[in-house]
Amino acid sequence: MPVPTPSAPARSVPEAVHRRRWAVLGVLMLSLLIVVLDNSILNVAVKTISTPAPTGLGSTQSELEWAINSYTLVFAGLLFASGLLGDRFGRKKSLLFGLVVFGTGSALAAFSGSPGELIAFRAVMGLGGAFVMPATLAVLMNVFERDEQPKAIGIWAGGVGLAIAIGPITGGVLLEHFWWGSIFLVNVPVVLLALGLMVWLVPESRDPAPGRIDVVGVLLSVLGLVLLVYGIIRGGEQASFTEAGVLVPVVAGLAVLTAFVLYEKRSDHPALDVSYFRKPVFSAAVAAIALVFFALMGVTFFSAFYLQSVRGYSALDSGLLLLPLALAQMVFAPRARLAVERFGARTVCATGMAAVALGLGAFAFFDADTPVWVLCLVFLVQGAGMAHIMPPVTVAIMQALPREKAGSGSAINNTFRQVGGALGVAVLGSVLSAVYRGEMESHLGALPAGVRTTAGESLEATLAVAEKLGADTLVAPAHQAFLDAMHVTAWASAGVAAVGAIVVAAFLPGRTAPPGTPPRPATDQQDHPQPAHR
Repeated sequence: MPVPTPSAPARSVPEAVHRRRWAVLGVLMLSLLIVVLDNSILNVAVKTISTPAPTGLGSTQSELEWAINSYTLVFAGLLFASGLLGDRFGRKKSLLFGLVVFGTGSALAAFSGSPGELIAFRAVMGLGGAFVMPATLAVLMNVFERDEQPKAIGIWAGGVGLAIAIGPITGGVLLEHFWWGSIFLVNVPVVLLALGLMVWLVPESRDPAPGRIDVVGVLLSVLGLVLLVYGIIRGGEQASFTEAGVLVPVVAGLAVLTAFVLYEKRSDHPALDVSYFRKPVFSAAVAAIALVFFALMGVTFFSAFYLQSVRGYSALDSGLLLLPLALAQMVFAPRARLAVERFGARTVCATGMAAVALGLGAFAFFDADTPVWVLCLVFLVQGAGMAHIMPPVTVAIMQALPREKAGSGSAINNTFRQVGGALGVAVLGSVLSAVYRGEMESHLGALPAGVRTTAGESLEATLAVAEKLGADTLVAPAHQAFLDAMHVTAWASAGVAAVGAIVVAAFLPGRTAPPGTPPRPATDQQDHPQPAHR
């Protein structure tokens, strides 16, 4: 019987764990849902939180941005370190710790008495999320056999897409019936349920031979990522990457990360084995994740303003328009492995990237009267494209590493996604802002000198000044300037996604075996070297 031999890695998954693997995946999805959902749910509440008390906190634009960015900064900065700690001390422990911290931060954020408190408690939530996110994928890799991992990762990736889409919907529903803090408080019962199920169902796993802990490497990774992400965030806020306050942390972050890579290459107990990046498949998969989230998060950023400020939809309505994206993720992501088996990862991912580029480019043709069905179709195409990118590239990353290093692999996957997304919002947001300011300059001359700069910062700022001063003549030019800026940014987003398509087409593997199993000897010859090579 030649087939069971390659399946021998089943030895590392005990039978009792194997029987409850799908229940474990359900618990992991529940944990993943609240962490990812919280990344998008706050966006729909910014207007409410900016309202003076008792309705909101009276937050300024800068304070609102940091309420979002404090989470991102801590989350992205600690992802790699948390993955390493999970591998060393136990992924279940990492999950439990992360959920407790995340739930505590959520409860505190819900009852924040000032913008400063909200920013601080969001950072606490980011700390918890950094321990949850990589651990979910690491546990998945240790409860599923290699042949079932693509299917499980497809469901995992579909859950990420679902959470991104239902965040605005959930936020919209809560804000229509409760106070702004409910968008955080809703996490608490879900966390308690997840903790109970996790203690009961999820098995512990860790690296059986972690060796000495690479303290220097861990510290360098945290410092480098925090500096880089901080600089990116500042660049997005300033809509410029040439100011000292932006350049210094970005350059310092890149320098520290370069030192991290050089140190890891020379270390006899590296936190990250950088030799994995010499594998074209691994590097291409990592690059694809960063590029697709760069493009997608950038367009998600400006689509919220397009739907609410230009089209006039409510937060709930604009969230519901994202349902096609969520449904496409749910339907196609778990089935992406079937397409990979038939056509190969290269064709599937390149086609998915092309679909994302097409969807992003479509925004360049949107105006204030574009039919709703066209919007839904575009979001459907984007969701289908994402569903055929995320599972195959995640499988490529995770299966390139030994199972005992699953936490590190998951951390690399999530770190590049988070940094790519932050760059997308910052860089594409800067493009949007620059074009908008340029077009609005000629329309602001009649305003008092003290408010011209503020009014030209963004569409929201212009509309707020117009309402306050009764300058209704600014509304139509502001809408048109935003649409023009959105069109330029959409082309830039589509271009980045097209680069991603070229990268995966060049470096990801094609179809490695026929979809059926008739030529069994050839399959066996291909399969046998894999366990030996690993």
